[in-house]
Amino acid sequence: MNASRMDFPLKLEHSYAKQLPGFFVSLEPTPVPKPSLLHFNTPLAIELGFDCEKLTPNVTQQLFSGNVLPSDAQPIAQAYAGHQFGNFVPQLGDGRALLLGEVLDQTGKRRDVALKGSGVTPFSRGGDGKAAVGPVLREYLIGEAMHALGIPTTRALAAVATGEHVMRERQLPGAVLTRVASSHIRVGTFQYFAARGQVESVRKLADYVIQRHYPDVSEDRNCYLSLLRVVVERQAELIARWMLVGFIHGVMNTDNMAVSGETIDYGPCAFMEAYDPDTVFSSIDHAGRYAYGNQPAIALWNLTRFAETLLPLLGQESSEQAVTDATAILDTFMSTFQNLWYNGARTKLGLTHSEKPTTTSDAERTLIDDWFELLAKHDVDHTLGWRYLADAADGNACNLQALFPKPAELDIFLKRWRGLQDDVSRPKAATKIRATNPLYVPRNHLVEEALSAATDDGNLKPFETLLHAIQRPFTEDPQFTQYALPASTEFTANYRTFCGT
Repeated sequence: MNASRMDFPLKLEHSYAKQLPGFFVSLEPTPVPKPSLLHFNTPLAIELGFDCEKLTPNVTQQLFSGNVLPSDAQPIAQAYAGHQFGNFVPQLGDGRALLLGEVLDQTGKRRDVALKGSGVTPFSRGGDGKAAVGPVLREYLIGEAMHALGIPTTRALAAVATGEHVMRERQLPGAVLTRVASSHIRVGTFQYFAARGQVESVRKLADYVIQRHYPDVSEDRNCYLSLLRVVVERQAELIARWMLVGFIHGVMNTDNMAVSGETIDYGPCAFMEAYDPDTVFSSIDHAGRYAYGNQPAIALWNLTRFAETLLPLLGQESSEQAVTDATAILDTFMSTFQNLWYNGARTKLGLTHSEKPTTTSDAERTLIDDWFELLAKHDVDHTLGWRYLADAADGNACNLQALFPKPAELDIFLKRWRGLQDDVSRPKAATKIRATNPLYVPRNHLVEEALSAATDDGNLKPFETLLHAIQRPFTEDPQFTQYALPASTEFTANYRTFCGT
């Protein structure tokens, strides 16, 4: 049974479908028995230019469950391939998602609007195409947290319960997420056509990505080489931002890397508690391939797979020259990442002011390295360790010292740290540190409590309260004191995240 249509246009456009025929399958979402609205992102809806007065709860739950489609929707399931834990799968695709179309937001930026958990597609590979309440609300929470932290990300527009159960390790209440993204084009999208030897399809896709995301490179002498360069730069910036807040994606397969430079596909993701580069939470990452500290190297590995798809487009006199040119760009990734990471860490330490150079000095780099070594040596909470530096800048290091079993080592560091701050910057250091180091992130135990309450009891209050806290991550609020506290070591030691698929 197909979804009915509602005379309610969302001003959807369909540039992907019009310009890239053969890159998708057209089909409609599977209707659900009893949709009910879990949460609606009104600020995002306004940003997208939607008429929120007409988006009543009843209209919203019908539209964003897939039961009823807006009159201008043309739902499609996109094709893509991907390396999953290093193993290439030539056909993946949207196994439980449908792109309804694109909107031009209030700034004129083109953004996808897609349903996730909307039923079986030709790419489902035996799956049911559905989603459960827990994973839907997890993606909602983490996406909004990342957005509030200033990290490029897909976002949730709506979460709707379906009134049916899906079978995972047990029966779980079903839900549909409406996801908004700059686009859903992945490294794996390029791999799908490259693996089939469809060079012209790869060219069409590259041309579309340039037109949509990177129009500034369209006139370059070798625009495809420039495309590789800018995607490498965007990913270096994204991973640096992840690392600076202690975020672990958990499943950095090539089909989960968006060429737009946004974070996409929140599955077994988590925020690190005690600082440890080897931290892994994902239940399926047995070898630690996607551990926190491995994320830059994995991003480069994924980008190398992207570069391989572009080699036939580079137009060099020989394939060897194409490889040489692409390799030269890939070789810039680590230095770009490290510069961005050190600059970000310098800002987090409160060492920057308007007269500082844009590069981190050797002394500052050494201090940063030593700070991370100190955090790791004493298992210091990553979020609070950075945040309490603001108190130390104010002259009160008690909160920070309480995180260290041997405060004397911290005191030596703080003396060196203060030595790199000049008299002009000291009065402003605390304010700057608080502006760049969050107090509230989605603590894993709080996320699980919120998801369990919603899944098992239909209680959305913990979810809504946590969402409210993480949407203002830098501003201390007495009512959210418990949301700044880490989980017990017993919880963290045994904590594992799941894809939820």
